[in-house]
Amino acid sequence: MSSAAGTSQPKHWWKSAVVFQLYPRAFADGNGDGIGDLAGIHARLDYIRDLGVDAVWLSPIFPSPMRDNGYDVSDYCDIDPLFGDLPAFDALLAAAHERGLRVLLDWVPNHTSSLHPWFVDSRSSRTSAHRDWYYWRDGRDGNPAEPPNNWLAAFGGRAWTWDDATEQWYLHLFLPEQPDLNWGNPKVQEAMHDTLRFWLDRGVDGFRMDVIHLIGKDPALPDAPPEQAHTNPVGFHDDPRTHPLLRGIRAVLDSYPGERVMVGEVNLRETARISTYYGDCASGEGDELNLAFNFLSLRAGWDADAWASLIDTVGRDLQPGAWPTWVLSNHDVRRLRTRLGGSEARARAMAVLLLTLRGTPFLYAGEELGLEDADVPPAHALDPGRRDGCRAPIPWTAAPPHGWTGDAPPLPFPPDAENRSVEREAAGANSVLALYRRLLAVRRASPSLQSGDLDRLPCPPGVLGYTRRSADDERLVLLNFNVAEVPMPLGTAYDVEVASHDVAVTGRYDGAVPAETALVLRPAG
Repeated sequence: MSSAAGTSQPKHWWKSAVVFQLYPRAFADGNGDGIGDLAGIHARLDYIRDLGVDAVWLSPIFPSPMRDNGYDVSDYCDIDPLFGDLPAFDALLAAAHERGLRVLLDWVPNHTSSLHPWFVDSRSSRTSAHRDWYYWRDGRDGNPAEPPNNWLAAFGGRAWTWDDATEQWYLHLFLPEQPDLNWGNPKVQEAMHDTLRFWLDRGVDGFRMDVIHLIGKDPALPDAPPEQAHTNPVGFHDDPRTHPLLRGIRAVLDSYPGERVMVGEVNLRETARISTYYGDCASGEGDELNLAFNFLSLRAGWDADAWASLIDTVGRDLQPGAWPTWVLSNHDVRRLRTRLGGSEARARAMAVLLLTLRGTPFLYAGEELGLEDADVPPAHALDPGRRDGCRAPIPWTAAPPHGWTGDAPPLPFPPDAENRSVEREAAGANSVLALYRRLLAVRRASPSLQSGDLDRLPCPPGVLGYTRRSADDERLVLLNFNVAEVPMPLGTAYDVEVASHDVAVTGRYDGAVPAETALVLRPAG
C-alpha cells in the first residue's frame, strides 16, 4: 500500500527544519516579574539549541492591551514592555543566529487592537483618514438596531459592534477590541507590508501569520448561508480575494535574502482547500504561503486508521510542490498528553510520529517534557477562549518556584511540575526530554526523514507503518496503537534506531511492535 506522497523536494531550510513554538509569557522570566520575557528566552537559548530544533516561533510580542494575549496589536513595530524592548529583541535575535537558530515572529494581519492609532482615528469620525482602513457599515436596511449581516464572532456573540459616536457598526471576527482591517484598501496593504519590512530589516527569518485566510473579504459582506449562520466564519471563510493579497505579501518576503518564510494559519478543515493557499505550484514552487498549517492532525487522536487516512489525504490533496506541515499541540488546544487521557506512553509514541512524517513539524514548548494542561481556576483565567491550561509556565527546576524567581506567574504550574521540570528530565536517561533529543538528532542525521518520500505499509489492525526514502537513505516507522504487542515480521533485516518506550533499546528488530510504542528502524548493515 503506497500513499501518493509526492517526490523528494529541493532542499529549503524550512522544509528540513523543526520549528519550536514559544509562548513567551510562559517560557522563562528574566526580570522576576512573573511574566516570561525576551531576556528569559535569551537565557534559555542553549537549551533550545541542545534540544535539536532549527527555528523558534515567538507568539506575539508586540505592544498590546492583552485582551487576547497579544493577538490584539496596538503597534506592529515595537516590543510590549511586558517582554522587553527593541534592544532586547535585537540581542535575542543575534544570539539565536549565533547558535544556528532562526527566528519567526507571530504577525496578526486580520485585525488590530481597538487601541491601535489607526482604529482610534478611524472611529473618530466618518471622514477620518483611516475610516476605510476598517469595515464600517450602516445597520441592515438602514436600521441602526440591526447589524449589517449575520456573522458571529469567534469568542461568542455577533461580529459587529455599534459605535455611538459615528453611528455605524464595525466588524470584528474576534473580540470587539479586535476590529478587522480592510485589506481591500491599498493603503492598508502598504502599511502592513511596511510592518513586515520593519522586522525583516532587523533580520527576522519569517512569520507565522495569524488567521491569514480571513484577510480577503467580499466588500458586500453578504450573510453567511443558512447552514453556516449559527457558527462564526473563521472555519469556513475562503474568499478568492485573499490570494492576490498573499502574493503581495510573498513578494515582500522574497525581496529579502536568505529565504524568509511565510507560515500561514489557514483554519480550514479540508486539505484540498488549504492547498490553494500555497498559490500556483505549477512551476514547482508556490507563490503564496511557503507553509500552511493543517489542523486536521490535532483531531486524529489515538487512532491508526485516522492517521492512515490523514496521511493519504495530505499526500493526495496537497498539490505537487506544496510542502506539508504537522502539529500535535499549540497555544490554542489542550496539550497532547491531556488529550490522550494523561498517557505518557501514547504521547511518546506520537512524538515519533510528529518527527518522522513527511513535512515540517511544529513542536510546542513543553511537549518535549510531556507536560499536561494546568488546572486554572476561573478566577485566574486570562484568555477569553479559556485556553489557559496549555499556556501554563514551563517548570525549569524541580523545587518550587521551578526557576521562576521573584513574583509568582499569574497561572499555576502544570501537574507534577517537580518531576516534569527540565532539571529532572535532563537528568533522566529515559525521560520524555531524552526521547525528543534522540529523535531530533536522528532526524537531523537522516536525509530521508528530513525530505524523503513517504510510502505507507500494509499493517495489522491498529498499527501504522510507513517508509521514508531519499537516495541511499531509508527509515521505516511503525506505531502500534494497540494495548498489546503486535507481531509484524519484515522481509528485510532492520535495526532499531529509536524506540519510544525506551531510549536505550537498540539492536536488531525482532519482528514485533510493543504495545503503545513507536519504532524508527533502519536497514541492518
